Amino acid sequence: QVQLVESGGGLVQAGGSLRLSCAASARTFTWYNVGWFRQAPGKEREFVAAIRWEGTSTWYADYVKGRFTTSRDNAKNTAYLQMNSLKPEDTAVYYCAAVYLSGDYYYADWNKYTCWGQGTQVTVSS
Repeated sequence: QVQLVESGGGLVQAGGSLRLSCAASARTFTWYNVGWFRQAPGKEREFVAAIRWEGTSTWYADYVKGRFTTSRDNAKNTAYLQMNSLKPEDTAVYYCAAVYLSGDYYYADWNKYTCWGQGTQVTVSS
């Protein structure tokens, strides 16, 4: 299993930006697709974005498309989520997750992911 550690969360004003990092413990992270999820208080965990293991394909939820960008640097065993034009409704705990997946598709269902980070709080003030 790959262990994941997120960082980069914090408090930001609406319209601001944050970049989350997801650092993996194992070199095998290179072969894992990464998903980003978030969970606000009292709400279900929801899909945000995903990136294929080699970084050539990315997918986004409609509510973040055009504002968030996911990328990865496999040489550093790290994935990123750049969040721009943040809105108060983006406030949540953000998680990165990983799953071994060989095809050019992604999972939006968080239950499909086998490795999880501890989460990082993102708070957007109005």
